[in-house]
Amino acid sequence: MTSAADQDLQEFAPDAIVVGAGLAGLVATYEATRAGKKVLVLDQENRANLGGQAHWSLGGLFFVDTPEQRRMGIKDSVELAWQDWQGSAAFDRIGEGDGLERGEDHWGSRWARAYVDFAAGEKRDYLRGLGLKSLTFVGWAERGDGSASGHGNSVPRFHLTWGTGPEVVRIFREPVEEAERAGLVRFAFRHQVDELLVEDGVDGSACVGVRGTVLAPDDARTRGQASSRDVVGSFDVRAAAVVVSSGGIGHNFAMMRANWPTERVGPAPEHMIAGVPAHVDGRMLGITETAGASLVNRDRMWAYVEGIHNWDPVWPDHAIRILPGPSSMWFDADGHRLTGMSGVPGADSIGSMKQVLATGADYSWFVLTQSIIEKEFALSGSEQNPDWTDKDIRMMLKERLGKGATSPVEAFKEHGEDFVVAADLDELVAGMNKIARGGRVLDAALLRRQIEDRDRQIDNAYCKDAQVMAIHNGRKDRTGKIMRVAKPHRILDPAHGPLIAVRLNILSRKTLGGIETDLDSQVVRPDGSAIPGLYAAGEVAGFGGGGVHGYNALEGTFLGGCIFSGRAAGRAIARA
Repeated sequence: MTSAADQDLQEFAPDAIVVGAGLAGLVATYEATRAGKKVLVLDQENRANLGGQAHWSLGGLFFVDTPEQRRMGIKDSVELAWQDWQGSAAFDRIGEGDGLERGEDHWGSRWARAYVDFAAGEKRDYLRGLGLKSLTFVGWAERGDGSASGHGNSVPRFHLTWGTGPEVVRIFREPVEEAERAGLVRFAFRHQVDELLVEDGVDGSACVGVRGTVLAPDDARTRGQASSRDVVGSFDVRAAAVVVSSGGIGHNFAMMRANWPTERVGPAPEHMIAGVPAHVDGRMLGITETAGASLVNRDRMWAYVEGIHNWDPVWPDHAIRILPGPSSMWFDADGHRLTGMSGVPGADSIGSMKQVLATGADYSWFVLTQSIIEKEFALSGSEQNPDWTDKDIRMMLKERLGKGATSPVEAFKEHGEDFVVAADLDELVAGMNKIARGGRVLDAALLRRQIEDRDRQIDNAYCKDAQVMAIHNGRKDRTGKIMRVAKPHRILDPAHGPLIAVRLNILSRKTLGGIETDLDSQVVRPDGSAIPGLYAAGEVAGFGGGGVHGYNALEGTFLGGCIFSGRAAGRAIARA
């Protein structure tokens, strides 16, 4: 039944309803309220989860040709960035026109061009105007597949937010909360949307509101913890505009496996861990499709191969991603070294995935030294980087420039089920075999031969080993040399020990396809026409257009995609 509280929602009479209180939803709400619009924000979780998955992120943002890059001696341009984006996206579903003959990449490719221009232009001033600051160093994520015109960032572009993900959320959360106090915003937590209301009007069918269920209060649960789905009521609210900003499918393993690009990447992993909380379930995709929306690029998703089980989990199957430098040696589950640039950690995520899954296993191995883990291992997530998240300069200097790995990395090395530490290679391989899955057994002699072959490449600044060349290249920029790339050394040199092995699992993270939208974030029907009153933003819309990234992501583009698409939706509502 409809409660008194939900009667109050109807009396609030919103101009717009936002479904999902993550980053994209907050940005859309912020932009709409700046124009004086009244916004109702619905979310199936409690208030503790305001900001959604963005809160848990490292806060990396993709910018182009910035003062931070120039201070680090990095030369960048919008032309180079657009070349990299096209090479990575590999848009091949363009089609003809903007009607029935258009392809699935029709709007995504247009969003991509607009986003690169945004990242090279207005984006930095827009965010700094709201109080966001970046650290002075710039990271080099997704270094590429070794081709000038193919996948990857030609230069470092990963700008780390001072305050990480919570800070990216804060700059939009605070003005939205101020609008809430002023009466322009109403939050309705534990409200789960089950239906988008579409009705015929003078100009055809349009979205006029939402209907759903009220879930039992669950205020005791902290951010990220799985919550109940016990129903205690229902609601039915109407507005001239509805924005779907409900996130992706990263904790819905069944949906991921159903859409897994087997022919392109390899078989879906049997063992998978979750880089996102349990509420990232993808349920609004089907609900929006039922309302008439076009869903595109369902087979495109961004899972990582460097996942480790969280020894102190918050949500079920909680995964943490290692953000590696280039020096760890990478072996498949049978002990064969990964080849080419996709065998270089942090260079080519999809290429690495193909090599890992080609063995029929769903895991691989890093083999490294204490010297490498101290310099090159970072962990994804705001909670794994308390110095940056808490804006603690003293802690940062101690953690990042002092002796040893950071405290969170050392904690994983000590407690993590995927880590093996040993004094010599035979002992290391014995430990690896104890945690190998599927009855696979590694041969110490095979690993030793490959490691020694690589170690002989270290003696000169010149070599033919792609990984060693990548190490030298990675130390050419100041960030890499100071903070992210260890001085080249032999893996089997005892002076750099102990030896460390890390079992790497497949972890879910981002959805690259989704609801098709035009450049105003307005939802598009299968015939190419826009649905009046219905918008989608953030991950549920493939971060814009139903697939702005194409087949690959350049990293630092997910939060930015939420911001860009949420801003477009909010501004379109403001103009209405």
